[in-house]
Amino acid sequence: MNQLLHPNQPCTSQEAEEACTKAIHPSALRGIRAFNQGDYYAAHEELEIAWRAEKSVLRHVYRGILQIGLAYYHILRGNYRGAVKMFAYSRYWLSSFPDVCCGVHLEKLRQDAQKAESLLLKLGEENLSQFPKEFFKPIEMETC
Repeated sequence: MNQLLHPNQPCTSQEAEEACTKAIHPSALRGIRAFNQGDYYAAHEELEIAWRAEKSVLRHVYRGILQIGLAYYHILRGNYRGAVKMFAYSRYWLSSFPDVCCGVHLEKLRQDAQKAESLLLKLGEENLSQFPKEFFKPIEMETC
């Protein structure tokens, strides 16, 4: 049976489940390490390499993580609108994927990003400088 795509999903849940059994791209691993060290620019660079190289729908995971990192980067740089936009994009790209994908705890990442986004919206553009860095949570991964 063909599974229809919801207009707000980048792929079917079956495609996402299948993609999540693949090995994670080495550049994505480097990007996640950089993300976890708070180097969101380097994370972006590495995750973009993985995103461009990946042909399966797993590329959406790399793109979604990349955009959360960009949202954090924009917050640090005082770019309120850029951060709001990146959080919205990340929700779209990660929406079809299971809680854990290729060892990455996506549900925890989505929850952390949602909390950061909620605080961002509550603070508003005029109070962006008050955003506490404690809301920039690392990405949790299973170790093999």
